[in-house]
Amino acid sequence: MSDDDSGTDTTATTVTLADVARAAGVSVATASKALNGKAHVSARAREAVTAAASALAFVPNPFARALNRAPTNTIGMLTSDLDNRFVLPILLGAEDAFGAGSLSVLLADARDSVLREQLQLQSLLTRRVDGVLVVGRTTNPRPPMQSKPNVPVVYVYAPSTDDQDLSFEPDNELAGRLAVDHLVAVGRRRIAIVNGEDTYAAARDRLRGAAAATEDHGLELVGTPGLVFGSWNEAWGRQATVRLLEAHPDVDAIVAGSDHIARGVMDAVRESGRRIPDDVAVVGFDNWDILVEGARPHLTSVDMNLQELGRLAAEALVDTIDGNVRRGRVRNPVQLVVRGSSAPAREPGAH
Repeated sequence: MSDDDSGTDTTATTVTLADVARAAGVSVATASKALNGKAHVSARAREAVTAAASALAFVPNPFARALNRAPTNTIGMLTSDLDNRFVLPILLGAEDAFGAGSLSVLLADARDSVLREQLQLQSLLTRRVDGVLVVGRTTNPRPPMQSKPNVPVVYVYAPSTDDQDLSFEPDNELAGRLAVDHLVAVGRRRIAIVNGEDTYAAARDRLRGAAAATEDHGLELVGTPGLVFGSWNEAWGRQATVRLLEAHPDVDAIVAGSDHIARGVMDAVRESGRRIPDDVAVVGFDNWDILVEGARPHLTSVDMNLQELGRLAAEALVDTIDGNVRRGRVRNPVQLVVRGSSAPAREPGAH
């Protein structure tokens, strides 16, 4: 229920530390020390504060409790998939930010298991970390951790579904817009998209951005919806492109859902007798150097700025530990890197 539902008891969400102190007949400072187990509080005062807090159903602010702990200058980084190539740059960016402040980092891998995540979290908390950075394996929103720790938590890459949490994610909708805006700017008008799996928020967001940008330019995406979603691999890129070019031979640009898919797209375009970028321009996502620089010609791609994403999330975690609490989802800008696969379209009759 919402807080304004009639008949709902909102005491638990509105009671403050000052209310507890008033009921116990002590100062706010004494109440805080008593609830946080500090010394220099008489047994009588501690009992009075505990009884008042229980009677009023007082719920301590986890961030305030974290501030009352002696800091250890240690941060926990909890990832769902340490081998994921998208996770590594996020971890590097976060570690750079933590290292700049002389903070120690403890890294734990949950291996995409909810149970293991809880166990790893408890392990980090027993080491008295000052805060936890939770790194997801995809950009699909995830539920917050089942047991709320009494230290600040920031989510990165996979945002929390709880708006009271602070989450950082790449702006995949902007990524789709940037790809189409670029293609239109270089003279393309018959633009199609060969995407990844529709169970991934990244694929859906990129399609949403690409479709919106196409509409803004007075155009429509070619081949949708039947040829849009598939797998995150080159084989799907080839297969979908063959079908696309057979059904729509006038396509002059293809947005590929990832650099992997783009490599398959490029193979199929060449095998059809068309030239890249003369006849068909291609744009990918992720800007993975192994793929974009190995492509012929080099692949234009949208860089998701994952290292910066990790740095920003880490800096926000440190700010939260310092008492500057933020909430909600932050979508970090992405950047188009233009290469040879999307040169301007030639004028008819040009040589």
